[in-house]
Amino acid sequence: MPEPAALLMPAAPAIATIAVPRTRTFDVDCTLSYQVNGPTDFLFQVHVLNGMDQQVLDESLLITPPLPQHIYADPSVGHRFLRLHADAGPVELRYRARVRRTPGPVDLAAPEMPIAELPDELLHNLSPTRYCESDHLSRAAQKIFGGLPRGYARVQAVVDWIHANVDYQIGSSQPTTTARDVFVQRVGVCRDFAHLGVTFCRALNIPARLVVGYARFDEPPPDFHAMFEAYLGGRWLLFDPTKMSRVDELIRIAVGRDAKDVAFATIFGPATMTSMAPLVEPVG
Repeated sequence: MPEPAALLMPAAPAIATIAVPRTRTFDVDCTLSYQVNGPTDFLFQVHVLNGMDQQVLDESLLITPPLPQHIYADPSVGHRFLRLHADAGPVELRYRARVRRTPGPVDLAAPEMPIAELPDELLHNLSPTRYCESDHLSRAAQKIFGGLPRGYARVQAVVDWIHANVDYQIGSSQPTTTARDVFVQRVGVCRDFAHLGVTFCRALNIPARLVVGYARFDEPPPDFHAMFEAYLGGRWLLFDPTKMSRVDELIRIAVGRDAKDVAFATIFGPATMTSMAPLVEPVG
């Protein structure tokens, strides 16, 4: 395919920081329904992450029919996994939570960190992964973004390029679709947009990771949403290449290297989803 054209960016804004909205509270109401046709084990990630810039004020979980359940937390980040075993029949999960979201300020002049100064635990966020083949897209990333001023503005250029060059289309990708597939096909859903953002950043030596959670948007119908975070100026900053939802309103569920770390449901057995409604609304 022809080489991608370089992206021309406007001059950096004069204001170095921008204030984000005040602390807000949100209600999450998530229902997942399945038809189980034989012994099946489920691994869910639907619990709101209690930490970073959000606090779980109250939550409840109802499984119908009542099934033995086990919840455990990832020791590295804190997101929670729910394990269920079910036999044949319908199964419904309803998770509800009230969450306080306290976004921090966004520094538009946040610099990229030299690799030698990165914390040890972030180094794996520079490496290629199953869905984010930053080694394969390194040449393209350097050609498009390599000449741009480093820092927040360059990551924003990545976001703008993906938004302008990749079409959002439900059903256009598969569970096996990778960032390289999206770069070639130029179509995908939120997970694919975020994977490509992570991949470009890593190819530019910027640590990046996938974030999934509950989000508000008008279209498409309610669904879990994926964004990505880049490590700039000593902290993680959130970006959404789809530009479908406000980043300060995302209620995090989990963060990881790519989708294999943060799937909302992993199923081992003959079960089919019949409906889903991961809803989130502001309180007041």
